[in-house]
Formats: sequence, C-alpha cells, structure tokens
Amino acid sequence: QVQLVEAGGGLVQAGGSLRLSCVASGSILGYYTMGWFRQAPGKEREFVGGISIAGASANGADSVKGRFTISRDNAKNTVYLQMNALKPEDTALYYCATSNRGPTELRGYIYWGLGTQVTVAS
Repeated sequence: QVQLVEAGGGLVQAGGSLRLSCVASGSILGYYTMGWFRQAPGKEREFVGGISIAGASANGADSVKGRFTISRDNAKNTVYLQMNALKPEDTALYYCATSNRGPTELRGYIYWGLGTQVTVAS
C-alpha cells in the first residue's frame, strides 16, 4: 500500500503562482512514476502531467503547457507541481498519483492522494 499526501493548495488571484507538493510513503518500491491530475466540479478528471524516477516529465493537458512544471526530489519521495500564470479555469481539486508504469500510461496510476483544492479568483 502506498500513501500519498498532497499540500500547497489554496486561494490565489489570477496570474499568481502556487506550488503543490505530494509526499509518498509506505510500500513505494516499484511505484516510481508520479503524476498530477485535477478535477473541476462537473468535469472529468484530467491528467496534468507525470514524471519518471529519472526526472523525465510528460505534460498532459495542453492548457497547462508552458505554465505548469513537474519536478521531484527522490530523496524525499516528493513530487512538486509548480503552477504559474494561474487562470480561473485552473480551479480544481488537484490529486497526485503513483504508478509502476510510464508517466503517460494513465491506467498505471493506481494509488491516489485525497487531493488539495486550488481556487483561482478572477
């Protein structure tokens, strides 16, 4: 079993920045790919991006390219999501997840955190 705990969400004005973090613990051996997803009310969950243990990142939604960056600190079992130039449409519950497959193999993400809320005010 893998436990994931997200942090860093909050309320921010449009154009602002936030950095989310996600710490993994438990039986993480083999579950090295980490990813970020988000879900807004009334919408389907959306893949934001993922990162391999080697640090190779993969973007998901086109809407976040150039604004969001994923990174990780393997020594701390932590993945980060730096979000810049935030827009009201980025408002969502942001989840991290871990996988034993590649970053873009979405079915591999089987362990999930509870999420952290990001709200962007216009």
